Amino acid sequence: MAKISLLLLIIFPFFLRMSSAQSLSANFYSSSCPNVLSVIKTAVNSAVNKEARMGASLLRLHFHDCFVNGCDASVLLDDTSNFTGEKTAGPNSGSLRGFDVIDTIKTQVESSCAGVVSCADILAVAARDSVVKLGGPSWTVLLGKRDSTTASLSAANNIPAPTLNLSGLISSFSNKGLTAREMVVLSGSHTIGQARCTTFRNRLYNEANINASFATSVKANCPQSGGNNNLSPLDTTSPTSFDNAYFKNLQIQKGLLHSDQQLFSGGSTNSIVNTYSSNSATFLTDFANAMVKMGNLSPLTGTNGQIRKNCRKTN
Repeated sequence: MAKISLLLLIIFPFFLRMSSAQSLSANFYSSSCPNVLSVIKTAVNSAVNKEARMGASLLRLHFHDCFVNGCDASVLLDDTSNFTGEKTAGPNSGSLRGFDVIDTIKTQVESSCAGVVSCADILAVAARDSVVKLGGPSWTVLLGKRDSTTASLSAANNIPAPTLNLSGLISSFSNKGLTAREMVVLSGSHTIGQARCTTFRNRLYNEANINASFATSVKANCPQSGGNNNLSPLDTTSPTSFDNAYFKNLQIQKGLLHSDQQLFSGGSTNSIVNTYSSNSATFLTDFANAMVKMGNLSPLTGTNGQIRKNCRKTN
């Protein structure tokens, strides 16, 4: 009898962990908030129609959430007098945006089903719907994630930087359980969106592996001093279309960020870039699969975390 009890003590926590992981489901809100997906999609489409860049901003918001202690909406928490959030971290400060869109969606969802849908799930679905709106692939978002009550400024400062070399990029993603191929395909999200001059000035003026005419055209909007917040498209070919042009640009040394061009600079990922450049369908399929994997990083489920009433603060 004692052996059985001991066995249960050993096995039960394992089953608890298994059940919490398995509690995520595409249909999690099918009875508790049946219209949530349509509410999110309508709001995202409206926001992206107003400003195409918002699609990239919402996707980036999800990525910056998931890379800091999992997809738990910690990135949305505001600083208070006794709480430090992640918004002032180097990778986020002055560039992370889309918070107002998430607030709008949350307000609409709360009016339909109060206290049911997490901010983490709203963010994950909004990122997916943004990609679809801009012509990219769809994927199934597993729902049932809950919201954190904490944030980590220090962890947010370790989000992969645009100055990283290939080895740094590979290890940064590997730390999250993502392969080098998944790192390359997720970098393909730079087929949409814009970057600030301060993030690529050094590449423009000091690196040799950059297309000369491309560099000249970008320098017009990014002087050697000043204009830090001037924007340039990450994909100069089709900046508001989710396609594989980003990889074609890398092949001709038109990567805007140092970290972009590192994917095609004679290293181990050249062949992956070549694959995605020549095969759009492979890129789109791999991207969708990698987003599912990234979107399931360390979720809070069951009784962990909470369902925030306001995405900007804990209950």
